[in-house]
Amino acid sequence: MMKWIGVTLLTLVVLSGCMDEKRSPLNTSIYNTNNDKIGTAVFKEVPEGVEVKLTVEGLEPGVHAVHIHEFPKCEAPDFKSAGNHFNPMSKDHGLMNAKGAHVGDMPNVEADGSGLVEAELMLPEATLKEGQKSLLRDEGTSIVMHAGQDDGMSQPAGDSGERIACGKITLDASDDEASDPTDPDKKQEK
Repeated sequence: MMKWIGVTLLTLVVLSGCMDEKRSPLNTSIYNTNNDKIGTAVFKEVPEGVEVKLTVEGLEPGVHAVHIHEFPKCEAPDFKSAGNHFNPMSKDHGLMNAKGAHVGDMPNVEADGSGLVEAELMLPEATLKEGQKSLLRDEGTSIVMHAGQDDGMSQPAGDSGERIACGKITLDASDDEASDPTDPDKKQEK
């Protein structure tokens, strides 16, 4: 009997490990308001939270806010379908706010003169595993970029301007086969 219980527990540990492998790393395609793929975000579970490697092109040069939003919906052209910031702990907005921040608040990123953003960000309170702070809870969440910068304090979203790019964060996000618009060897699919 004890041997059977031991085998069962070992099987559950192995299966749960496989489940987490599917969740991390997770590749998400990011689209602009014309529904063109302009970049990717790679989410990886690390001991400090969730690491986000962001590569996006075709933006206006300058500083842009980037947040995790509550729904995995990216309906162009305004991406309002993504809902509000991911805030499962009901805190105030802003990385500089003593009563904040949202789990989905991240530092601003800067697009260079060519419109390229390459950044590594951290979501210290988030996880890709099960739980209230999981980016994959329920159906998932989304990553949204804004036209302007987040001021780090204003409610409810940092006065960061229009939503200009969006990507769904779901368990099947890595299955997105849309091509990179800058790759001349591949035909882009919508």
